[in-house]
Amino acid sequence: MTEDEIYGVSRYLTNLFSFIILFGGLIGHVIDILVFTSSRRFRNRPSAFFLTIESIVNSVQLIISFSSRIAISGFDDDLTQTSIVWCKLRSAIATSCTLISFTIACFAAINQYLATSYQSYLKTLSTLNLAHYLTGMATIIWSLHGILFLIFMDNKSTVKCVIISDGFLVYITYVYYLIWTGFLPIIIMSVFAVLASFNIRAIVRSHIPIFRRRIDQQLTSMIIARVAFSVIITLPYVLFRVYSLQSHMWRKGSVSPAIADLIGTIAFALFYLNFSGSFYLFLMSSTRFRRQVRYVLVKKYWRMLCNKTAHVNRISPISHISSVELD
Repeated sequence: MTEDEIYGVSRYLTNLFSFIILFGGLIGHVIDILVFTSSRRFRNRPSAFFLTIESIVNSVQLIISFSSRIAISGFDDDLTQTSIVWCKLRSAIATSCTLISFTIACFAAINQYLATSYQSYLKTLSTLNLAHYLTGMATIIWSLHGILFLIFMDNKSTVKCVIISDGFLVYITYVYYLIWTGFLPIIIMSVFAVLASFNIRAIVRSHIPIFRRRIDQQLTSMIIARVAFSVIITLPYVLFRVYSLQSHMWRKGSVSPAIADLIGTIAFALFYLNFSGSFYLFLMSSTRFRRQVRYVLVKKYWRMLCNKTAHVNRISPISHISSVELD
């Protein structure tokens, strides 16, 4: 294939992945939020609270990141090139949401370990108040971190929205990608997910009420599935981003630009499944969650909608207009 053909494939995949990830992710997050906030099983559960906040943050992340990518790839309209405000703001919001999302995912794994621990003093650390506090602190810290992107992103000297500081570029390469969004959250989530799975095995043999035991088992299986998926799809993107930024710094690369663009498109799509695929993972990993989704959507909200429609029709009957009148 020629370079132009490879670029064409990359462009097509970008459009396809962007629409699937954006709209599939938003639909999934809306259902996640409805289930976690409507089901009494999840009320006052810190892990469910973390998963709800993660869905909200991920929805913002998808809208900011993929609305822009669809405009660029599908309509050749790159606002980051023409508006310095959007260049800076998009980078600041997207990176802040990424870091908040990973931090919340770590909190969810840690909390599930605490909630399922057989040691009472660890169980007392799993509280909704602490979950609120940690979420607020993470939001403040990573929002302040986003100010760096307001300072060091620019589009004046080049045709693209890029980092203008070599020092900040080094930080992004080796700290942001390798540590903050790479190995640190992967290690934390993996360790506490494994520990929580060990706790669940002990819970089965304990005298904890069966209702609570089932909820803990369900949340643990959902979080373990989320963690395993995140580890698998995050590493390729982190490694590619480090390579691409290194190549940019040293003005060299062993891969042709067209191939690098295609690899980047695939790695980007995989990485952003982190922010769109949680609902579908939960569906696959938990039979009980599937029943809860069906109950909330069909027996609760659909019936509520039908009852409201019937009530409106009783008050103001719908007038039937004949085809003669339309003519």
